[in-house]
Amino acid sequence: MWRQLQAAASVLAGVRGGQSATALLSRVDGALRPGVQALAFQALRQLGRAQALRRLLARRAPPPEADALLCTALALCCGDDETPYEAFTLVDQAVEAAKRSSTARAQASFINACLRRFVRERETLLAAAGRDPVARWNHPLWWQQRLQQDHPDSWQRVLEAGNAQAPMTLRVNARKATPAQYLATLEQAGIEASAVGQYGVILARARPVHELPGFGDGVVSVQDAAAQLAAPLLMDGMAPGAASRVLDACAAPGGKTAHLLELSQAQVTAIDIEPERCDRIGETLGRLGLQAQVIAADAGRPSAWWDGIAFDAILLDAPCTASGIVRRHPDIRWLRRETDIAQLAAVQARLLATLWPLLKPGGRLLYCTCSVFRVEGEVQAQTFVTHNKDAVLRPAPGHLMPQTGENANPVPDNLEGDHDGFYYALLEKRAAAGPIA
Repeated sequence: MWRQLQAAASVLAGVRGGQSATALLSRVDGALRPGVQALAFQALRQLGRAQALRRLLARRAPPPEADALLCTALALCCGDDETPYEAFTLVDQAVEAAKRSSTARAQASFINACLRRFVRERETLLAAAGRDPVARWNHPLWWQQRLQQDHPDSWQRVLEAGNAQAPMTLRVNARKATPAQYLATLEQAGIEASAVGQYGVILARARPVHELPGFGDGVVSVQDAAAQLAAPLLMDGMAPGAASRVLDACAAPGGKTAHLLELSQAQVTAIDIEPERCDRIGETLGRLGLQAQVIAADAGRPSAWWDGIAFDAILLDAPCTASGIVRRHPDIRWLRRETDIAQLAAVQARLLATLWPLLKPGGRLLYCTCSVFRVEGEVQAQTFVTHNKDAVLRPAPGHLMPQTGENANPVPDNLEGDHDGFYYALLEKRAAAGPIA
């Protein structure tokens, strides 16, 4: 266990330094990675509280490596019902991890003293730490304030959902099965699951994809229930069987691209700016037996890739803060800065303005983000419609607040069941008016 704690603390230190937890975990030895990810993600979900506790236990922070190890251990000890090990086991193994570290060895006694004091005075220290809103909600203060402003009636539930562990949700390939048929297959395999949305299945317990019946044959893909709304929203207005031209901008890793193809006969062009991520689109489509034109390019510069023929439909899953998926990526809340919101909103506006001329009159553009901040959702869509008189908003879910199995969302929601936070706006381009008789 001390090896896992060392690696989890290294992930925490890297996130503090501005690195993605996903990238950091990819460097962890494969045999250790599942356990390290579980510990690191729990530590990141409890980081606000852990840092407040460390400040109560020590006026001066130890060196960065030792502080990361101490905060990791505190985060794992302070979780109410989520602590994976007994407190004394965690203390023992954290101290062992420090002793075996070339950078934290000198702080082993200090870490031991802090952790043992926490175990003795747990309730008193937790109560004191809880007076700090960052410790109470385990999100940066600016993030909390933004949610209070955007969603005054539900901001607390949004934060609670962000601290929950996300389930493993699958999308059933409509070309190969129905959710009811796949649920029956899972039941035969002894795997407990339930339906969510039109195409989704939620597993009671996450498991490696190679253990899922039919995964290798393209029967199912991993995709959150909120993200599964994109393709149906865009394609429902298309004539059945029509070979429409569809653009999936910012398409990697290809989940929505695949869903578009599962539901239609469309000719899909999938674009992403990063070549490596385009490779992932190809891998996704290959497993599912689907084909699309995949281009590594900047969607915001059509002159480099567009053939001049207008699209019938465009899916713009725009770059955003990812504030709606922090339960799946708990490092996001600590990596983001408040200034990122305005910068990303500017990118979203530029992409909307650039891609709109590529759409046929009568065509539809679905704008979506995995964000719960209104400036990346409702404000962005309303501003676009105000400045583009040929754009009409059609019925769409709007802001979907993240919802967990234990935390039913009381605000209006277009998707029942467990899902991430998302925003959807469906824009239709007015057909040009004919000549006056």
